[in-house]
Amino acid sequence: MHRFAFVVHPIDVRRDVGRKYPIARYLPEVVVAAGLQHMSPRVVSHITGIRSEATGEEAEGWFIVCPLTPRQLLALPHDVVYRKLIQCGKIAEDLGAGIMGLGALTSVVGDGGVTVAQSLDLAVTTGNSYTVATAVEGARRGAQLMGTPIQSATVAVVGAAGSIGRTCAILLARDAERLVLVGRSREKLEPLARELGGVARNPVTITTDVDAGLRGADIVVTVTSAVDAVIQPEHLKRGAVVCDVARPRDVSVRVARERKDVLVIEGGVVAVPGDVEFRQARRDGTDEPGDFSFGFPPRTAYACMSETIMLALDARWESFTLGKEVSVAQAEETQRLAGRHGFRLAGFRSFEKKVDEEAIAAIRRAAGK
Repeated sequence: MHRFAFVVHPIDVRRDVGRKYPIARYLPEVVVAAGLQHMSPRVVSHITGIRSEATGEEAEGWFIVCPLTPRQLLALPHDVVYRKLIQCGKIAEDLGAGIMGLGALTSVVGDGGVTVAQSLDLAVTTGNSYTVATAVEGARRGAQLMGTPIQSATVAVVGAAGSIGRTCAILLARDAERLVLVGRSREKLEPLARELGGVARNPVTITTDVDAGLRGADIVVTVTSAVDAVIQPEHLKRGAVVCDVARPRDVSVRVARERKDVLVIEGGVVAVPGDVEFRQARRDGTDEPGDFSFGFPPRTAYACMSETIMLALDARWESFTLGKEVSVAQAEETQRLAGRHGFRLAGFRSFEKKVDEEAIAAIRRAAGK
């Protein structure tokens, strides 16, 4: 039995903390956040039933919560956050895990897991390689369903200077009619634009203005590390497809309410092979009654979680994706591992709801397609 661990953290502070401590739902967020900072990491879920389709190897794992909010993860001194993550790693070691994944914003803090990995006796991965692979696959598939071939589309990557955004841009530049790179710093976008000049079909546009960057975009992949939503209803073109890979979300909930003519999908929702159960767990990792839900259907997980699991199934006890760079080769290797063990893109979800064919047909009608 191969064992892994995966670090999660509260996204919606009162909602997520309120699952365990109901009083948190009624307290100001600043009060809940202050209390979290003084808590120790703990096990919240035991994952069982994972089985490789190719080898029959099995894996089990645990979700370990790092008790810091998105704002705290980005604002606190790096050494404070590192200590929390290393504490998570020590719990993972005690549980017998051979690899630990860093979820959501824990993967982007500081040096992207390098210091954490150097402080532990197990492998560490951010999961960003498979996140890239599924984001690009999801964006392409969503555009196809909306009747927008990528070969004739304007594609915008928001957060293009980051590790995930950069590789997404490289992979999408090969086919897109026009590519727009959106980020906070032109100085970071310009080298990427020059690099893509030899790959892209037309000159690459860069901008620090989200509205200008998305105004004509048929396909949007958004992968920032922002705490608050950066994409609002007025930014999007009629009929646009938006693949939101970020956690917390980059796309405002207002888009779901006000723009029935755009398709917003969550990047990286993956079916995990086997009869998978995400059970609630006690501090020692043993099961307690009830399931642990992060808003996904049964037997599915985020791509970053899935990268950690597939590496465990393959007995790849290596720090596969670390630091601030993700290569095309790494993304392609996770696709190979996914195919080998039976991980697949699990349809589409948007704001924690399934997006089926009927819903896509309604969006196409509203968009006049």
